[in-house]
Amino acid sequence: MMVKVLGLILVALLAIAPFAAAAEIEGKIQTVDSSDRSIVLDNGTKISVGDSVSMDELKEGSDVKVSYEEKDGRNVATSVEVK
Repeated sequence: MMVKVLGLILVALLAIAPFAAAAEIEGKIQTVDSSDRSIVLDNGTKISVGDSVSMDELKEGSDVKVSYEEKDGRNVATSVEVK
């Protein structure tokens, strides 16, 4: 019985875990690496830009608001809003 309860708790935690990792950050773009599809903000945070996000407007010095998720130890942007 205890194993069944622990199994249900584990399933519930795994179901909500992807949503808990989502976050937002604001800052100024310090560097843009289009070959690596990444940006570094002025506070040193490196963000990998997901394939679904356009990098056309991402320029050094631009103020941005980034929504991202942690995947495989990296911060991966799900959206980037240039202010």
